[in-house]
Amino acid sequence: MTDYHVLFERRNGVLTQCVDSMTANYRRRYPRGFSVEDIKYADVPNDQLVLLNYTSGTTGYSQGVMLTVNNLTANVVYIKTLKPRNGGHHYFEKGRRTLSFLPLAHAYGCTVDFLAPLAVGGHITLLGKMPTPKVLVEAMKKVQPSVIASVPLVLEKIYRKQVAPLLEQGTLSVAMKIPLVNEIVRSKIRQKLLDSFGGNVELFIIGGAPINQETEAFLKSIHFPIIVGYGMTECGPLISVTVDPTEFKIRSCGRYLVGMNEVRIDSADQHNIPGEILVKGEVVMQGYYKNEKDTAAAIDSDGWLHTGDMGTIDEDGTIYIKGRCKTMILTDTGQNIYPEEIEDKLNNMPLVLESLVLENKGKLYGLVVPDFDLCEKEGIDKNRLNEIMEENMKQLNSQVAAYERIVKIIIYPSEFEKTPKRSIKRYLYDISKLV
Repeated sequence: MTDYHVLFERRNGVLTQCVDSMTANYRRRYPRGFSVEDIKYADVPNDQLVLLNYTSGTTGYSQGVMLTVNNLTANVVYIKTLKPRNGGHHYFEKGRRTLSFLPLAHAYGCTVDFLAPLAVGGHITLLGKMPTPKVLVEAMKKVQPSVIASVPLVLEKIYRKQVAPLLEQGTLSVAMKIPLVNEIVRSKIRQKLLDSFGGNVELFIIGGAPINQETEAFLKSIHFPIIVGYGMTECGPLISVTVDPTEFKIRSCGRYLVGMNEVRIDSADQHNIPGEILVKGEVVMQGYYKNEKDTAAAIDSDGWLHTGDMGTIDEDGTIYIKGRCKTMILTDTGQNIYPEEIEDKLNNMPLVLESLVLENKGKLYGLVVPDFDLCEKEGIDKNRLNEIMEENMKQLNSQVAAYERIVKIIIYPSEFEKTPKRSIKRYLYDISKLV
């Protein structure tokens, strides 16, 4: 414990005097105690800059995103509307509990884990440790959160380490193929997952990166209360999210925020032909701090923010992301290749922890980080690992179009460098130096 006295002060002693007289000053200013009547909210214009939020730097350098009162308020107001279609309460409501383990210095964590619960009188528990699976499970049991905001990695690790091995067991594998019994098994797995997250979870929000297709499909099949949102720091961060898990469409990232923003696809047929996703509305930033050049490149003269993401959109406003504009590969025959889609399949292969699909001289290569812990546990040596990766490549190439096939899998010795929100820093990996 501490009495909060000043340990060291360089000169004048002003800080020491302030701390020493703090109690006396408080009693003099509030002789009857601090009450609701003493609260004075700042009168801040909606268009005033209130947050300078730096991007993660997946492109090589960070940019200072200028967010206004209106940008953040639009996000919070929309998040407050999230509720089950048939339910009487909202997911974010007074007294409901949130376990905050996302970086609060990033727009996703700041808005969903902090500002939204705070705005409704929710209870926020800040995780004071690194969010390892073991630490999270212990914290979930103690806090029993009703809403969890996370990056996909948390659910993907739990699925790969705990659920997938169970589904491969003989008895359970057979049971999953039998009608009725199948539903009972799925229900029990769902309850086991919910219990591992504290047993009180009503909504699991995924954002910050694409979720693995196999993991998402399974969670949807067991009716796990999951929704996937899409956003970026420049929108503080929400661009789209589905209000109710039962209405969430698989492989999508939800509907755009009707009433808060507009979304269109820069394509001849935005429902079927991928194009860059453009956003306009209440959530869009003022620009980049002291960077007029990048601001002009990001926001056009009509006010549309160019996200740099490629996708399509349904008639009901549901967005489907294909990949990043900068990572899209255009073949000699005019085919568009989205590496993220191939990586999603590759990441489901045996002993693949994570991967990058990169192009060099017109050929595709898979850069793979194996699950070395599992290799050690199962006694798999280097030669056997190479054989497994060769088989993975054959399986992958049988699942993709001819122009998407990779010619070689290269094993990378350590996990890829990532941003604080766990996005891979793709720009660090030059395949030409590895082949």
